[in-house]
Amino acid sequence: MNDTTRSGGPRIAVVGGGITGLAAALRLRDRLPADTEITVYEQSGTLGGKLRTGSLAGATVEFGAEAFLTRDPAGGDSAAVALARRVGLADALVHPAIGRAALAIGGELRPMPPGTLVGVPGDLAAVAPVARPAAERDADGGRPLLDPDEDPTVGELVRRRLGDEVVDRLVDPMLGGVYAGRADELSLAATMPGLARAARVEATLTGAVRAAMAAAPRPAGTPVFATVNGGVSRLVAAAAEAARAEIRLNAAVRELLPVPGGWRLVIGPTRDPELVEVDAVVLALPARPAARLLGGVDVAVGALVGRLDYASVALVSLALPGPPDGAAASDRGAVPGDLSGFLVPATEGTLVKAATFFTSKWAHLRRPDGTLLLRASVGRHGEEHLLQRADDELVSAVHRELSGLLGAELPEPVDSHVQRWGGALPQYAPGHLDRVAAARAALRTAHPTLALAGAGYDGVGIPVCVRSGETAAEEIIKVLGVSRA
Repeated sequence: MNDTTRSGGPRIAVVGGGITGLAAALRLRDRLPADTEITVYEQSGTLGGKLRTGSLAGATVEFGAEAFLTRDPAGGDSAAVALARRVGLADALVHPAIGRAALAIGGELRPMPPGTLVGVPGDLAAVAPVARPAAERDADGGRPLLDPDEDPTVGELVRRRLGDEVVDRLVDPMLGGVYAGRADELSLAATMPGLARAARVEATLTGAVRAAMAAAPRPAGTPVFATVNGGVSRLVAAAAEAARAEIRLNAAVRELLPVPGGWRLVIGPTRDPELVEVDAVVLALPARPAARLLGGVDVAVGALVGRLDYASVALVSLALPGPPDGAAASDRGAVPGDLSGFLVPATEGTLVKAATFFTSKWAHLRRPDGTLLLRASVGRHGEEHLLQRADDELVSAVHRELSGLLGAELPEPVDSHVQRWGGALPQYAPGHLDRVAAARAALRTAHPTLALAGAGYDGVGIPVCVRSGETAAEEIIKVLGVSRA
């Protein structure tokens, strides 16, 4: 048994080496005295969590999160953009060359309607080519749509006010693309907080959508998304370097125990554990492993955190040969050159729920030889059994389905890659925000030097995870009562 004793300045453990944990470590480094010891413990052999850049047919592509929002809800730079600037990657940010997407409905690709909030329309006429809203249901009843503490599922509210087609053809596929979840199971307050706030004031759903969109304006011409030229793993590496933390890979934290003045971490194999004592901990793990560690701290908090369910997905990337010699570079065959990708409603009965045309969407990924790079997303919550097939079977199924959805046979891929993300995407059931608030309140009262951070609490997406890590770090800084002079 190894026992690491304490000396020097504050010692802080960040458990989890995804972008949340790295953002927390960097904020701690920026704000705390220079002699602060910050250690990041990551169970796997690599940093970054769901941010993973790889190679396909010699090209750099994303096997995990592909891009991030450029603006925060208040209208400023998103936390991901701010992080990129902080670590010297501002000049590496690039934006989509094509932003048009489609919905695969009834054997054709229909343009994604404008003016919706995650598929919920503020203008019913705009969605008519895709869905037939039950407009008569959204009458002004003279009172707000929701009570102050009401948190329905997204599907429950939208079906009640606009009918099934809007949910099935618009809202559900958009939520499926983000969360791999279903509209009838996901909390409105957790997945669409701006709409939830507006629905507690407005008397119609379309009015609430317009109010929510007006509260988060985006200047004309401002790009919605960005990514990092060379891969989002560059953001991971740059954040880790800037944090100047000790990085411990393949270091599983098996127990977290409160001790006088701080915390004891039990790390590594049971036969030869390492014991480390620290002043504070940022727990930046998915909910289930976090809940197991919290069981040794506060059983009730562990139970609250552990209630969160997750969906598994697979991302199937294909490299397709370019157009034949002599063909125009714009001739992409079955792959539309004017679309960034498409979503597939679950009612279409396909394995594929979304597709992204990398070489159409991102100009920096276009190849001189015309090779087409695309990625399909497979798997929804409750459909994990559909992923229980070999990689080559998934590739064949995706290739076959994409050919059908695009209406023409795709050429055989010259390269492919299957990335499986088991238990990757949190499924926020109604009441999620209240459960998180209760868990954090209990910890602040009894264990203020332990902070929770990550997608399991605050939402998905790189900016939300970065902000969650930074907020947790700020809580620790405040409790420790020390800061950089």
